[in-house]
Amino acid sequence: MGFGGGNFLTQNKVLPGTYVNFISASRASSSFSDRGVAAIGLELDWGADNEVIEVTSGDFSSNSISLFGYAYSNEKLIGLRELFKNVRTLYVYKLNTGSKASNEYVTARHSGIRGNDLKIAISVDLDGNYNVRTLLNTSIVDTQTVTEASELLDNDFVVFKKETSLIETVAIELTGGANGIVDGSSHQEFLDKIGSYTFNAIGVVATSENIKSLYVEFTKRMRDEVGSKFQCVVYNKAADYEGVVDVKNKCAENEAGLVYWATGIVASCEVNKSNQNRLYDGEFTVSAAYTQAELEQAMKAAEFTLHKVSGDIRVLADINSLKTFTDTKGAIFQDNQTVRVTDQIANDIALLFAEKYIGNIPNDESGRISLWSDIVQHHQRLQDIRAIENFSDSDVTVLQGDTKKSVVVNDAITIVNTMSQLYMTVEVQ
Repeated sequence: MGFGGGNFLTQNKVLPGTYVNFISASRASSSFSDRGVAAIGLELDWGADNEVIEVTSGDFSSNSISLFGYAYSNEKLIGLRELFKNVRTLYVYKLNTGSKASNEYVTARHSGIRGNDLKIAISVDLDGNYNVRTLLNTSIVDTQTVTEASELLDNDFVVFKKETSLIETVAIELTGGANGIVDGSSHQEFLDKIGSYTFNAIGVVATSENIKSLYVEFTKRMRDEVGSKFQCVVYNKAADYEGVVDVKNKCAENEAGLVYWATGIVASCEVNKSNQNRLYDGEFTVSAAYTQAELEQAMKAAEFTLHKVSGDIRVLADINSLKTFTDTKGAIFQDNQTVRVTDQIANDIALLFAEKYIGNIPNDESGRISLWSDIVQHHQRLQDIRAIENFSDSDVTVLQGDTKKSVVVNDAITIVNTMSQLYMTVEVQ
């Protein structure tokens, strides 16, 4: 992120940027940025090493073999399929960097055991040219016709050794590919790289307390100090923080596997919607047979829980892990819909301020009126889609700050939540 951001206690910031506090009310161009963007680090058999790759839902369905080494329907990609049921864009980082498979003609483009399933076959045609085929198992993924090795072009799967001499041969396997080890430093490297990206949710499919804590602390720092507003989805981690969603349910195939699907719905849910009662439509076998007492306890523990409803598995409540409430952060912040609205405001106004105002608009009355107008217009759009209610332009004030370069925005919103409970009294005559 090129500018400052996060929460503020006093007007003492050094970097130019937008500093936003959201607090609970005391109780005794202005467009919306798109949602549906997630990030995740995964242990993979194939894929780009040491870099974050951007994958759209279309990329995944069309190019899964070159990106991840397997066909879209392969059981190895179940987690990615769970994510792409809802996300439109995914930032993927391959946590493991092992060794690359090779043979006398090529080296695999990426490290990992999937490289051992590659083969190179060479035949000679009637004109004396070499037909060089790259195979993944028995499928041909690349064919080239050349007179010598130096003419070969690297493809999505292999890098050719241009100095070798080509001879006719049956398919020769690549060997030596290995996945490598995933540890805490692997996750830290991912977090170091993903910090500069913009996304709505980050998932961590892990059972290690150290790894989960690493992501929780990263999320707190990014939200509160850097101003990057997203939520982190973890398994069985009582973080007591509105930026962390604590998934309760186990999966038979992968204990923390529900994190994939939950990350997708947290990232993609619109600001005027809720995931409450959302039907689980994934492929994992989810443990969801809870008693009413257990569900009540899960709610009190601020656990994101799926339960059985008439044979279906659905989201009990769209909540995050916050369970300690204060005068400035009340119970309303436990609701993920509240967090989506406040995050939307923070992200949109920060982007607006960075692109339109920083270094461009004078900090005089006219300039502050322009900023006020943009914020009001943004909030009115939120009201139009029923994300907030009872908004008036008088709820926003823009004043000069303690220096000639700073402005202070005071803002009040009332968030609309979806219906959750019905209390009905029927009078019978």
